[in-house]
Order: sequence, then C-alpha cells, then structure tokens
Amino acid sequence: MKNRIKEFRESLGLTQEQLGELVGVSRQAINAIETEKFEPSIWLAYDISKVFHSSIEDIFIFEESERKSRAQRSRGVV
Repeated sequence: MKNRIKEFRESLGLTQEQLGELVGVSRQAINAIETEKFEPSIWLAYDISKVFHSSIEDIFIFEESERKSRAQRSRGVV
C-alpha cells in the first residue's frame, strides 16, 4: 500500500525513530511502512494519522491492484 508517511513526517521535522516512539513501534517498523514492505494494522494507521492530525485516507493511498485482496482469495474470487 502506498503512503505519504515520509512526506508528513519530514514536514513535522520528525525522524523515523521519533515517529516510532510516538506510535509505539520501532524505527525499523516505520521504515518498512514508508518503503511499502509492511502494511500497518488499522490501529497503527490510526495512531499515525493522529500524530499528523490527518485522516488515514490522506496518509495511506488505497488503490486497486492486480493482486487480489486476502478477502477475495478466501472467498475464491478470481
């Protein structure tokens, strides 16, 4: 999932480590989210959005992808 975390974080002058401390995760976790290697839980996404005083939708970009969602796969949707 694409996101704008780095953009928001840098606009506030926060390091990855500082943002991680604010939301209760490691610097490595923030890096993995920023580089799209990890998708945060809805609760972590909510906490991140609160730090930036923005909506989840402003930070995380939900786009249709060719990869089927887990829900579609579990229902056998092709």
